[in-house]
Formats: sequence, structure tokens, C-alpha cells
Amino acid sequence: MDQPLSLPDLLRSAAARWPDQEAIACELGDRKISFGMLDAWSDRLAAVLIEKGVHPGDVVSVMLPNRIEFPVLWLGILKAGAIMTPINVSYRREDRNHLISHSNAVAFVGEAAAIASVENDRELFPKLVWVATPEELESSSHSVAVGGLPRVHPFSTANIQYTSGTTGMPKGCVLSHAYWVRFGQTFLHHGPRLTSQDRILTAQAFSYADPQWNVAAALASGASLTILEKFSPSRFWKQVGEARTTFFYCLGAMPTLLLKTPPSHLERDHQVRLVICSAIPPDRHRELEERFGMPWLEAFGTTETGADLIVDVEEHDALVGSGSLGCPVAGKEARIVDASGHPLPPGSVGELAIRGVGMMERYHDDPDATARTFRGGSYHTGDLAVQDAHGRFIYVGRTKDMIRRGGENVAAVEVEAVLQSHPDVLLAACVPVPDEIYGEEIKAFVVLRNGAEGDGASAADMKALYNHVAARLARFKIPRYWEAVASLPMTPSERVIKPALVASETRPPRGIDLAGDR
Repeated sequence: MDQPLSLPDLLRSAAARWPDQEAIACELGDRKISFGMLDAWSDRLAAVLIEKGVHPGDVVSVMLPNRIEFPVLWLGILKAGAIMTPINVSYRREDRNHLISHSNAVAFVGEAAAIASVENDRELFPKLVWVATPEELESSSHSVAVGGLPRVHPFSTANIQYTSGTTGMPKGCVLSHAYWVRFGQTFLHHGPRLTSQDRILTAQAFSYADPQWNVAAALASGASLTILEKFSPSRFWKQVGEARTTFFYCLGAMPTLLLKTPPSHLERDHQVRLVICSAIPPDRHRELEERFGMPWLEAFGTTETGADLIVDVEEHDALVGSGSLGCPVAGKEARIVDASGHPLPPGSVGELAIRGVGMMERYHDDPDATARTFRGGSYHTGDLAVQDAHGRFIYVGRTKDMIRRGGENVAAVEVEAVLQSHPDVLLAACVPVPDEIYGEEIKAFVVLRNGAEGDGASAADMKALYNHVAARLARFKIPRYWEAVASLPMTPSERVIKPALVASETRPPRGIDLAGDR
């Protein structure tokens, strides 16, 4: 972990050590490739990108479902010396266009429908030179000679990875090759301690960081990676067994949804030796292990910082159900600080701050957000925690104006901006409300121009606003609960006092529930 490498370096090393061993298998299309094939295929794609005019430092936006082409294309982009900006396939026009434009992408790769939509908005992207489907790139690769690929420095940028931050629109985390290599190598030395005998499985969208660090971990360890099309609680254990999975990572609502499935012999008929999960429900931790038959280790990390904290195997038994996040991984330091950034003693609740190696460089084109988040040499997570007498950290809550619905981070201000673009809305505020499945759901408070409030606002009014958001943002960002109010509580500086809205909430939440429309 002390030797900086680029991802192309890591891939070439893996191809030399395990040329014929399975590297990636993809459920969608039932395709499998070895490390040697992955190296050669990504070389060809890199050559195609260079021939099409992609230069080192250029950004290529990729909007694909969990196809095998996604990780291969990522590695091809990196071998060309370029940068990938992944885009969630559930994004609609506005959130997709923001990422293409803000990242200054020169190229866009997506399926045919996405290509057509981007072409319709081509005038919005002055730096976008070309668009292509994976099939078009692959077809071109047969006539392109591979050679002269640039040398990629470990600390050059690999990704501009967008994530919903504390406030504002999604921010682009500038992530180096060294970030990804260290992220993947972490799990050779902590948690599962991966080897070439392991088989990793991921069910998350490849536009997120987790499947990407899974690729880095596979390249570093020689383990194979199976990519599912999507997470399906009813099919999951069958898929785990068929893939001969030994390790997987999950987060958010996934453990709760698995516990809600009917018992089946398949949930114990597997080879999984370990699970890492972020936000394990403490009161169901032991139930997860007893039902599914393997240890579940808690871990904490962010897109900005990579892997930060983990409950390691040696501490696992004593910490089941404790809510402990464990201790920092190698190369990281965690502290609990007050509002001024001063360290607090063990037992004090404060903000969790992280520093060390393997972290993002900055937020793309946003120096103010970078300065706000990185203070005193540490990344301020916006999460509240406490450190115990043994140096372990326990999660307490969050300071961020962000809603965590399942495994998705939703910046409230992004949804509010779309709501307030509707002609019938004067003001809007979105807050989290508790949910048994997703941990948190989104509730929208709206002040309507016609003054309707409470029962005076019809379901049709709320459904119109729902449709307005659904046409512009990803499905997971659409509020479930809707309430029209006469006014919102405001500070003297005209900011909505969201704690007052949260404190006034009831269970179940007031207002119109449009869960069936989602």
C-alpha cells in the first residue's frame, strides 16, 4: 500500500500474474472475461478513444447500466490518460445535463436512447465533441492498432465522481488513480483480506464508487468480480450461490430488505465468508448473522475519502449490535471535533473528521466547497460520532442538509430547486422522515401560490408537483410525502428552519403519501 500505482499499472500486473483467471463476470448478457482479456480489451478501447481525439486530462461521461462494458470502458478511458465522469442511468435530463456540463466532458458514451437525448441538448454542451454507444466503440476497435498509450501517473486524475454533498448541487470529487488503488488494496489488509481465491459480488449501479473500488480490489488481489444487473432481494441469495460468492459489500436498505424476504434454503446455501456493510441496523445485526450464516462487519467511508473506518474481524464478536464503526484503516486518522475544529475528548459527541492518504484532491471547479469541507487538514464529514475508550468510533447522527434514502444521498436543495421551478410553488423545503425500509424517506413541504394548505390542497395538486420532479430528477430523489403549508419557519436571514419542520413531524408523516406512484 506504500507503493503508488495507477489503475493501468494494477491491471497490467494482474494480467501478468493471473492471465487466464476470471476477472469480471456480468449477469447482464452472461459474459465473463479473464484478466488477460480485460487488459487487451481496455487497450483497444483506449486506442479508439485516442484516435477519436481524446487527450490526457479530457473528461469522458459514461451513462451505462451494469454491463460488462462499463468497467472495461473505465479502464480504457484511464489508459488513454483521460478521466471518467459516471452518470447514473436513472438520471433525467436536468441532473444528467448538469454532470456533463459541469465536468466539461468532451465525449459521452451511453446506450442509444441516452445518446438521442443528449444529441437533442447538444447546444448546451459547447465542449462535447462526440457521442457514441459501446457497440460503436467496439466496432471501431477492430480496425485500430494498439500502441503508444500514454504513461499514466499514479496521482493524475482518474474520475470526477459526483456525489450529493451537504448543500447545493452534486459536487464532483476529483479522484486520482492512487485513490482507487489504495481503496481497493485496503480490503487485502482489512476486513475480508481478499486473495486470488475470492469471488466478489456487487449489485450496485456502476456509476457509484462501490462497484469501482470492487474492480480495484479484484485487480489488486486477483479475486474475480461478479456484477449483477441490479439488487433484487428475492433473487439475491440465488445469485450469490450461482456466482460462488465469498465476499460482498452492501449498504442502506439492503440488509433490511433481505430480512423481509421469506426464508429460503438458498440464504444459507452459499460460500460467503464475510460481508462488509455500511449502516448495519444495530438492533438487527445479530439477526442478520444468525439468519444468513456469516459475520457482518460495519465500515464507514465517503466518496471524498475512500475507506476510513472498519470493524475488523478480531473485534467483530464483541461489537455485534453496538453500532460501532470500528477504527481507522491503515493510512487514515479519525478525530471527533467541535464546531471550531478543535479535538474533543473520548466520550464527547462531535463531528467526525478524517485525514490521511487516499483521499480526493478537491471538488471540481468549486474551491469554496473544498475550503469549507477540508479545514485544518481534515475532511469534515458532517456526521456526528463519539469515540469510545478503546479508540473506536460510534455513529450518532448527521449535521448535513442531506437525506439518505436507502443507499442514496439526496441533497435536499437539489429537489427544492426543481420544486420551486414549478409555477404553482412559492417555496419548498424537503426533510427526512423515518422509514422502516429505507431508513429515511423524503417529505416535501410546499407553499402554493393559490394559498391552499392542509386538506385544502388536493391530491391532484400534489401529483402535479410529483410529476414535475419525476420528469427532471432520478426516481430516488422524488419525495414520497407531500404537505402544503401556509408558510415555512424562517430565520431572520430568510433561511428555512428545517429542524423545526423535522420536530413537528408525526408518525406516520402528515400529508399525502404518493408511495404507490414511485
